[in-house]
Amino acid sequence: MAESLPAGWEAKTSRSTGRTYYLNVHTKESIWEKPTRPAEKGMDQVRCSHLLVKHRQSRRPSSWREDNITRTKDEALDILKGYRDKIVSGEASFEQLASQFSDCSSAKKGGDLGLFGRGQMQKPFEEAGFSLKVGELSEPVWTDSGVHIILRTG
Repeated sequence: MAESLPAGWEAKTSRSTGRTYYLNVHTKESIWEKPTRPAEKGMDQVRCSHLLVKHRQSRRPSSWREDNITRTKDEALDILKGYRDKIVSGEASFEQLASQFSDCSSAKKGGDLGLFGRGQMQKPFEEAGFSLKVGELSEPVWTDSGVHIILRTG
């Protein structure tokens, strides 16, 4: 008879030792002790895409699009707001604009940064990414890299 486990756990057998271990089906983490509570879903990571507009005071004022970025912070913000307006109005998709205009190499993936956890991004970016709901678009977010709009995708 199969043993009863809290939700989100599976019992597995170690190939090397023959011992039973327990796998969290959400995070794929394993433990040796039999779990007593439902498995955590690993909400310590989010998936986001972003569109970055750099300015001349960015920590690295160059990109795949431009060798020497000379625009001011205000000009960068105005450009970014224009992109955001096109996305919100439905005139263009986030992915289209990020692919064409983002000053980050993630443009090649439509702005997708993949999954990231706390402490992996600059603080203002992290805070914005974690505060958004899936499918939600941020207001402009300033970091040392420039100004971003962030789309939470997961």
